[in-house]
Amino acid sequence: MQKNILEYLEATAGRLPDKIAFQTDTEALSFRQVHQQARSIGSRLLKDGYCNQPIPILMGKRPQTIAAFFGVIYAGCAYVPLDVEMPRHRLEQILSQLPEGPILCDAAAKDLAAALNRPALFYEEAAFGPVDAAALAALRERQIDLDPIYIVFTSGSTGVPKGVMGCHRAVMDYIENLCTVLQFNEHTVFGNQTPLYFDACLKEIIPTIKYGATTVLIPKSKFLFPVKLIEFLNDYRVNTLCWVVSALTMISSLGALDTVVPQYVRTIAFASEVFPIRQLNRWRKALPHTRFLNLYGPTETTGICCYYELDRAFSEDETLPIGRPFPNTQILLLDEENRVPEPGQQGEICIRGTRLTLGYYRDEQRTEAAFVQNPLHNLYPDKIYRTGDLGRYNARGELEFISRKDHQIKHMGHRIELGEVEAAACSHQDVTSACCLYTSGKLFLYYTGPAAATELSSFLRSRLPRYMLPGILRQLDTLPRTPNGKPDRKTLLERSSQHG
Repeated sequence: MQKNILEYLEATAGRLPDKIAFQTDTEALSFRQVHQQARSIGSRLLKDGYCNQPIPILMGKRPQTIAAFFGVIYAGCAYVPLDVEMPRHRLEQILSQLPEGPILCDAAAKDLAAALNRPALFYEEAAFGPVDAAALAALRERQIDLDPIYIVFTSGSTGVPKGVMGCHRAVMDYIENLCTVLQFNEHTVFGNQTPLYFDACLKEIIPTIKYGATTVLIPKSKFLFPVKLIEFLNDYRVNTLCWVVSALTMISSLGALDTVVPQYVRTIAFASEVFPIRQLNRWRKALPHTRFLNLYGPTETTGICCYYELDRAFSEDETLPIGRPFPNTQILLLDEENRVPEPGQQGEICIRGTRLTLGYYRDEQRTEAAFVQNPLHNLYPDKIYRTGDLGRYNARGELEFISRKDHQIKHMGHRIELGEVEAAACSHQDVTSACCLYTSGKLFLYYTGPAAATELSSFLRSRLPRYMLPGILRQLDTLPRTPNGKPDRKTLLERSSQHG
């Protein structure tokens, strides 16, 4: 029985040593190289006395960054993925929460690491040093599957990033079930879109080392030119995309699929927000033989916990389900009295199972507020994670995401789901994306696409009751987004206050 994700890497490096594991258009590492360099990094960290502590990694989007992740895990530490493109203030906020110690960085990040007042351990030095096999083996003997392997910092409601800790057991449970459902194998070629400092990349990185697949790290610059992006996917024979919705809609809304299609792609799994049905249908029409899966899951549950494989056509006024939980995961819907709501009624989506992360790093109060005892019984300790998302089961028994609890507002005496306003706007043929906000007693709608504001306003009057109509519509060239692809509501709220 496996208890450590490094066993995936070790088995594959022995079976397919020379196969490319991770690559960009300029760099590549084989499984042998990832394995060797990771063991060297782990040995160096152990030699320097670092074990059982967070190690920040400050590098760009390159194969060596992933080898650094595994190197930190070899030392029994938890990697903290940072990125050279992160704002300096955010880097300082994250580092202030970590104990004193080195930043593992490459030569390109040397000056930035120095400016952050941390000692630097250079990848170019650590990855090619000696391997202390005895020290690594002795450490492995002491490890258990609840040991943490990463801390991913996400945006916190207080403005200070919060660190979510993942462990071997949760990651392996996640990956074993994800790979079965999405049918990954040795021939899978992932086209990675998400930054490496998010947990979303786990669904590509870990299956790659488990099966001996390949992950192509797509440079951020490629997403500026949709046609060239698709040509890049074809050049590398990418057959699997696990992308945020905004990356997919960017391609379809600009008409790139009318020029060229990703001819090798046979699986598209998307997450992060609701996929506008109009844009989704453009993808399905362009790739009629491709599997499409809607994924759902917060960082606190080690990534994805629900999935729905599209098995029928959807009209633009329908809701796309998030489906069912992965095996070994249970979804509970709880109403405001912590009871199971009646069929068809909404409740907060709560998650239980091995998938739960260890909680928030050095934040017991926040951990206890989010990871709570299952209120349906008090017979034994049974933790669930309260997502803050609202959902309900449709007539087919499929789970549907409605909105965030904090996106449910009361306006003119009526309860309004902001997501419902956004969905109505996105059903207009000339609207690509939309985000609805409520502030200062007003409903604001920001949207992208060629639709004129007056035209869209008239369209919404035919779709929504009067109390749900946004009073202010703002057309944008692009919708500001957080680094994980979700609409940046904080930035839009600031714009709303300026607009009065």
